[in-house]
Amino acid sequence: MSMRIRWAIAVVGVIALAALTLTTQMPWLLREAPAMVETTEADAPADAESASSEPMLSCPADAKPANLNFTLKDVAGKDVTLSDFKGKVLVVDFWATWCGPCKVEIPHFIEFQDKYGKDGLQIVGISVDDTVDKLEPYVREMKMNYPVLQGLGHDDVQDAYGPILGIPVSVVISRDGKICATHTGLTAKDVFEREIKALL
Repeated sequence: MSMRIRWAIAVVGVIALAALTLTTQMPWLLREAPAMVETTEADAPADAESASSEPMLSCPADAKPANLNFTLKDVAGKDVTLSDFKGKVLVVDFWATWCGPCKVEIPHFIEFQDKYGKDGLQIVGISVDDTVDKLEPYVREMKMNYPVLQGLGHDDVQDAYGPILGIPVSVVISRDGKICATHTGLTAKDVFEREIKALL
């Protein structure tokens, strides 16, 4: 057996062992993110629109309560407490100005806030590691029409909704404060919209 093949086998073995160690030592890597569930017509309320061919979505029965006991500063330096949004459908978006996929999602969130804000939707952006001097001009340039909070130095917030190992991460919370879905990475606009409409 040539030396190259031996090295290749050794490298594959080390990678496999590292992956096994990571998932054993960090069980949250194996944990599934919360996701909304599809309901059949039989499960739907009698007054639900039966004309729709799309299955209805609902929050999972075992959905965990969201920790909304955090106060962060917005880009103007004003304190914003997440619990002030109780009773609304809340989408909390963890993002950063340098994140390409985040920039793709932001226009969708702006549109949703315009379209569904009057019905009880509230989008909240939490920038995970931007300083306010980077954040404020970015928010203005993107015309973000929802609260954008400074998350730098607030790992406790990320821990409450994570662990967050990459961004964007968007958490969809029902009016009664349950985490109905968590999306990691770039997520299609129609996925968010279906979930929002189901919870409003």
